[in-house]
Amino acid sequence: MQSLLNLKIKFRESFRPFAPSVLLERTKECFDFEGESQYMLFTAPVRNEIRLALPEDRKTLKGTHRINEIRSTIPVVTHVDYSARLQTVKRSDNPLFYDLILNFYELTGCPVIVNTSFNVRGEPIVCTPLDAYRCFMRTNMDYLVLENFVLDKKAQPSGHDYSWKQEFEPD
Repeated sequence: MQSLLNLKIKFRESFRPFAPSVLLERTKECFDFEGESQYMLFTAPVRNEIRLALPEDRKTLKGTHRINEIRSTIPVVTHVDYSARLQTVKRSDNPLFYDLILNFYELTGCPVIVNTSFNVRGEPIVCTPLDAYRCFMRTNMDYLVLENFVLDKKAQPSGHDYSWKQEFEPD
């Protein structure tokens, strides 16, 4: 999933990890962390209980060969050093986002979802509905939710616009 999101949505290197948004009261299930991190200001170790051991033949890998190894049961947000840049979410701070994560947790048993900025490499963060639509149409996202509207890429009047990708050098 990490590689897919990076290559098809963010258009950046496949190894870059994403941040986790986690229900505050479930934080300790996944992370060794006390307190709150509403604004993603802290990194926290992924709990030993959800870390996955590397197979013996993979432990000696170095550099880029080791980057894409699955390290935990929440691999998209687990960095090479088993840390994550954490956002804790309380219902009182953001009821809609909290309920989204809660519904995901009830469906999957996982209280963590992927959190990333809404932009692609080299472009500013989306600020308006028009920015969101343009970004949506320039990526391989299938759907875009804006307030109470769900946009299906297949139902949009124009195709993908990838011309902008030549404007930016890869990182």
